Amino acid sequence: MPFTRKRHLGSRELRRLQRQRLGLAGVVIAALLVLAFYLGEQAAYRGMGLNPELYRVMKAELPRLQQELGSLRTELEVQRTQTQVSEQALEMVRREIAEQKEQIASLEEGLQFYRSLMAPGEIAQGLSLRPLELVALDMPGQFSFRIVAQQEARKHSLLKGELSAEVVGVLDDQQVSYSLAELSDDLEGPAITLRFRYFQSIEGTLVLPQGFEPGSVRLLATATSPRKMEVREEFSWQINERFTHVGK
Repeated sequence: MPFTRKRHLGSRELRRLQRQRLGLAGVVIAALLVLAFYLGEQAAYRGMGLNPELYRVMKAELPRLQQELGSLRTELEVQRTQTQVSEQALEMVRREIAEQKEQIASLEEGLQFYRSLMAPGEIAQGLSLRPLELVALDMPGQFSFRIVAQQEARKHSLLKGELSAEVVGVLDDQQVSYSLAELSDDLEGPAITLRFRYFQSIEGTLVLPQGFEPGSVRLLATATSPRKMEVREEFSWQINERFTHVGK
C-alpha cells in the first residue's frame, strides 16, 4: 500500500510539472512574438528611413491634418464660386456697356438722319430713297424689309406719290422678278401710296418662293406733289443683323 500511494503522488507531480512547462512555453512564445513584432516594426522603420518616435507623432497628427485639409478644400471651393460670380457680374457689365454703346450709336444714326432732312444740301433736293434694309427671320426664306422714302427741302410741303418694288433673282437657271406685293401679305397692291412731309417708312415681311435666289431689289418712286419727280434705285440683296435707327 505505501508503494502504491507513492507512485500515485508521483503521477500528480508529473502532471503539475507538465502544466508548468506548458505555461512557461506559452509565456516564452508570447514574448517571442512581441519581440518579433517589435523587431519587425523597427526593421520596417529602418527600411523606410523612418524614426519610430517621429512616426508615432505623425500618426497622432494625421486626424488634425485631415480636418485642416477638408477646411482648406471648402475654402477653395468658396473662392472658386466667388470668382465665378465675379466673372459673371463682369460679363453682365460688359454686355450692358455694349448694349448702351449700340443704343448710343443708333440714336446718333437717327439724329444724323433727321439733321440730313432738315439741313439743306445734306441730301439731294426733293424725293430720294434710302438703301433697302433686310433682316432674316427664324423661318428659312422669310425676311423683314424696310424701305424709307424721304425728301429734303427748304420748306417741307406734303409730298404725294407712289412707290413700287420688285425682287430680281434666278429661278431654275432663269432670271425672274416678283413684285414686292406678290411676296408680302403686308402690302395691298404693287403700288404703295406715299404721303409725307419728311419721310415715310414702309415695313413688312416677305416670303421667297422655293428655289428662288434673290439678287437685287428695284425701287421706283414717283411724286405728283408738290412737284412731279421720279426716282429709280436698285439695291443688292444684302441681309442685316437689325434695322437701323433711321426712320424710327
